[in-house]
Amino acid sequence: MPAEWERHAATWLAWPHNPETWVDCVDAAEAEYQGLVEAIAQAEPTHVLVKDAEHRAAVAARFRGKSLPIHLHVVPTDDAWIRDTGPTFVHDGKGGLSAVDWGFNSWGGKYPPWDRDAEVAGHVARLASARHLRATLTLEGGALEVDGEGTLLATRSSILTPTRNPGRAVESVEEELRQRLGVTQIVWLDAELAGDDTDGHIDNVARFVAPGRVVCARVLDPAHPNHAILEECRATLLGSRDAHGRALEVIDLPLPPAIEVDGARLPGSYVNFLIANGRVVMPSFGVASDARAAEILAKCLPGRDVVSVPCLTLVRGFGGPHCLSQQQPAPE
Repeated sequence: MPAEWERHAATWLAWPHNPETWVDCVDAAEAEYQGLVEAIAQAEPTHVLVKDAEHRAAVAARFRGKSLPIHLHVVPTDDAWIRDTGPTFVHDGKGGLSAVDWGFNSWGGKYPPWDRDAEVAGHVARLASARHLRATLTLEGGALEVDGEGTLLATRSSILTPTRNPGRAVESVEEELRQRLGVTQIVWLDAELAGDDTDGHIDNVARFVAPGRVVCARVLDPAHPNHAILEECRATLLGSRDAHGRALEVIDLPLPPAIEVDGARLPGSYVNFLIANGRVVMPSFGVASDARAAEILAKCLPGRDVVSVPCLTLVRGFGGPHCLSQQQPAPE
């Protein structure tokens, strides 16, 4: 599995439409989502799944006259989280791509029905002309973070769980991850942000920005509900080495101030950025820390524009730009 900063052939998305995900705010979520799609499409070809022909026409109308490489595909979905429902693309060693299908079960059976989303990986593999590989593990793409050089970051809480892989020994899980992703070193973290319904996906907590360099969410207030667990993650990363034996450099990325709806905390995180060709697409929440996060990411990923996209409504679905997208690597 190549690193996200390596060249992309395209990015895949699935248009939001589920009123149970964005309660009383689907229209606002769609408006923010349109901004996300346009930000990605300005950098690379963008493929968007729509639920039917009528939906395709409505979505197409939003982009009419914009001259962006946006391609719409009718593929029925239950929800928009294609990082988790779609395949993980890997190089096949022969100049082509394989698409790993992890057997999506809605984050451990949380949000039925998910039968349409369980088929998304296969549809995307076909549309991308990639070999469809069915894994025996059940997990989501947001649970995986690689440096492209053999190192994987993952959280125990989102993979080593009885709701996804009951009775599966950690050694068996690690062996399949090595085989499917071509990794040799796995760094396990324990990191579940307050309000995160994925059981602690890594893409809200820690991400590679270069071989040997990781950004990690951090909050300094000891009273903050995420303080202790993020400090533990940071310590684990600082004590870890990558597949080449390098000690990991850890760069702090602030969390935004608490985002709540009806008293419930939402998992807003600047770590949920997407690296596209020539740019970084970062969530913004209309707060002062947006600018600081953009500055840090610009220093971590030089040569790329940092584009902030409003996500104050999208995060009500418990995700951000990375959760809502899946990159397709360019051929080797």
